[in-house]
Amino acid sequence: MNKKIKIFDLSEQYELISKEVDKNVLNILKSGQYILGENVGELEAKFSNFIGSKHSVSCNSGTDALILSLRALNIGHGDEVITTPFTYFATAEAIVLVGAKPVFVDINPHTFNINHKNIEKYINKRTKAIMPVHIFGQSAEIYEIKRICRKYNLKLVEDCAQSFGAKKNNKYTGTFGDFGCFSFFPTKNLGCAGDGGMITTNSLAKMKILKKLRNHGGLIRNVHQYIGYNSRLDEIQASILLTKIKIINSLDKKRNRIAKLYKSLIKNQLVTLPYECEDNSHHVYNQYTIKVKNRAKFIRHLKSSSIPYGIYYPIPIYKQKALKNFNYKYNLKNTEKVAKECISIPIYPELSSDSVKHISKIINDYQ
Repeated sequence: MNKKIKIFDLSEQYELISKEVDKNVLNILKSGQYILGENVGELEAKFSNFIGSKHSVSCNSGTDALILSLRALNIGHGDEVITTPFTYFATAEAIVLVGAKPVFVDINPHTFNINHKNIEKYINKRTKAIMPVHIFGQSAEIYEIKRICRKYNLKLVEDCAQSFGAKKNNKYTGTFGDFGCFSFFPTKNLGCAGDGGMITTNSLAKMKILKKLRNHGGLIRNVHQYIGYNSRLDEIQASILLTKIKIINSLDKKRNRIAKLYKSLIKNQLVTLPYECEDNSHHVYNQYTIKVKNRAKFIRHLKSSSIPYGIYYPIPIYKQKALKNFNYKYNLKNTEKVAKECISIPIYPELSSDSVKHISKIINDYQ
């Protein structure tokens, strides 16, 4: 291999769309309209049209999408929100930032998503919502989770930061709950050139609240109905996303081709490949995460051949120092085990078949 393999590389994708992106960015700079302009409005409309939601409200990050959604549901001090301990810290952070307590439920060891079978025993009178994360690009058991929400009259907020384009029964993640929360961080399947986020909802009333909350609590200058946030997506990021959403299905197909190639090539009994649900689900492989028993040894093996990797997430959230005041006493066995064994290898649409073959050969050589 002459070309250096990266864990993620956006340069080739930029080359593909650079002409349109550069033209649109220059037009925006010339226009003088940089915040909440035509591009933002068009993106929100096209996002809803793609996903199948009635409304979409953009904001400045996936984290803010979660915070704004919880605020719109009046979740705060004294409330509890059930979620997964195996996700990026922002999921729990958003819950804490609105004043509520995250309650963690163990994961399914195969899909790495929250195990719906364990949820009900954690529900009490303080529980106000369930916030599943569709981790690594595969939907959680969202129908079962929605059934639990209905049974106990709980709100459902989907963390879709890694699952844009993922489906369950031909329905996109982000359309099952009260809100779907998306991130446009550059490494996401649909990513911008900075930070950005989107919230989907079918509630007109909630959509109006979200639009106020993202803009210092009001829509009219100097009139503030809520204590809100400065959380607006800018025009430049919206224009880049408008360009990318036109080719997102093609990019998704390329990710799936790479995942299938890995599956056909990697034959090592010491390595467990990603589990893909077969019940009318569509995995979008934001990461390609495998499991190995001796991760430290495996990492040394990859490094010896200059194969990059990522580890998501080595410390369960309930063990993070930032949450020490909650005094968690958890020992969630599946989470603890997966956190020690999982490792992600390169996957992005522009990754060549030769690179995939090379990576697979190195993995097959691991003993």
